[in-house]
Amino acid sequence: MNPFPAQGLEPSQDQIMRHLARSNEVARRAVSLGHHPFGAVLVGPDQETVLLEQCNIDTVNHAEATLARVAATNFTAEFLWGCTLYTTVEPCCMCAATAYWANIGRIVFGMTEASLLEQTGAHAENPTMNLPCRHVFACGQKAVQVIGPVSAIAEQAAAVQREFWATR
Repeated sequence: MNPFPAQGLEPSQDQIMRHLARSNEVARRAVSLGHHPFGAVLVGPDQETVLLEQCNIDTVNHAEATLARVAATNFTAEFLWGCTLYTTVEPCCMCAATAYWANIGRIVFGMTEASLLEQTGAHAENPTMNLPCRHVFACGQKAVQVIGPVSAIAEQAAAVQREFWATR
């Protein structure tokens, strides 16, 4: 039995689009700081309050995993279960597992890991693992809700990736 029943509001389509657009802006900020184009935003249970934003740092400190670690040290597990992590690219297996252990109850993403792999190919800087986050969560004991891919933002997310990886 899940010790953390669903809580918080379901995000509206407008909220999903706004927060995914914001995560895309954070990804662009990561590039301006010399990092890979990934960004994450954590939104509170009201689906409006932005609690944290995080750029990608490096290959082991991805935006989503770093955000989840910071969230876990600043908020209770019960509170985080009602929160939503937004990211333009589907969390990799490391990021999905970190969000799971941080007890973030919902993940929303624009484009899939498979689409990222199409953008980056076998690039040495981003050896993408084609492992959907739903598979990671299915191995756990908590029902993390996943919304994505969100086709209305997927092309914007892919454009940021294409633009970045074409220069590498």
